[in-house]
Order: sequence, then structure tokens, then C-alpha cells
Amino acid sequence: MTQDDIIALVGAMPGVSVLTAGEENGAPQAAWGDTFFSYDPGDPDAAGSPFPFATIVTQDYAGFDTASGLDRDGVFRLNLAVGRDTFRDLLGYPPGAHRQRHAHIDYRATDELLPHPIYAAQAWVSILNPRSPDRRPGAGAARPRARPCASTPGAGRCGLLIHGPTRWVISPSWRESPCAPCTTTTR
Repeated sequence: MTQDDIIALVGAMPGVSVLTAGEENGAPQAAWGDTFFSYDPGDPDAAGSPFPFATIVTQDYAGFDTASGLDRDGVFRLNLAVGRDTFRDLLGYPPGAHRQRHAHIDYRATDELLPHPIYAAQAWVSILNPRSPDRRPGAGAARPRARPCASTPGAGRCGLLIHGPTRWVISPSWRESPCAPCTTTTR
């Protein structure tokens, strides 16, 4: 998937606002080119949207966030806030235990679900240059598709299921885990 593919996919979700940092929107120059996804079902275009639930980072931040090697040509990192329970389910340990594992993780690996190199303790995960699920080795001819989850009518939507040989949930809500209908279809 390209950055544009991800922006189009996540940006099409109800209540999601997308901001790509640049001079024109007053963002700090260090963040230019990075994209932030926020969820505000009341007014997705309102200034001061809630804290992002996902970001796309396109460069290293010297002295702070360099472990992913985003200075390599064409490399970007998709970051997702997944909540403590989902973090543990995906990575096999709770976010609070990340400090003991940090030194043993190759944060430069592409197309791998990894703890975020800086924000793992806050239950963020990351993927460098995620490929489309249909391009993964051994994936066959299945085409990925995305749809809003099947949450309870009137309760909103918990996220977006990206289906392919592997299934991912990108969730703009601050739930600890996907809603009940989604828990039987993910992972």
C-alpha cells in the first residue's frame, strides 16, 4: 500500500479527519509530509480535533525518533493506537513490558507489525511500508477489501476491517478492543 492508499482508505471512514502537515496549515517544519488521522464524529473538519489514532511518518526526528530509519528512500511508517488489550493480543506482551524488549527489536523491518519505537508503552504499534494483503507471499488471488465494522446499530462504528490473507482493524475509537461483532472476524 502507498501512503495515498492508506490516506484514502482511512480518510473515507465516517468521522475521520485527515491532516497532512505542511507550511500551508501552520504545522512545524519538522512534521511536514507526515499525516495525522483523528476521530471526531461530531465535526470531523473542526480545528483542534482530538488526539490522532493513527499517523503516517515520513522522516526521522533527529535526536528523538530514528530507530525506524525513515531516512531511507521511500520508507514510511504507519502508526496505530490500538489500546492495551489489542497490543497484548497482537504482540504477545502488554505495553508496559516493552522497555525490556526494546533493544531486541529491529524497528527497520518493513511490512512487519512492530511495537512503536517510542510510543509502545502507550499501546501504539507500527508497520513500515505495509504491502497490500493481496501482494503478500502465498496470498493467492484474493483482493483486499475494506468496510466499516458491523457494530451495533446506532452505536457508531468501532473501526475499519481490512480483509485479505491477514486481517487488520484500524480503529478511530478509543475502545480497548474492537466491538463484539468484530472480535469474531479479526486476527
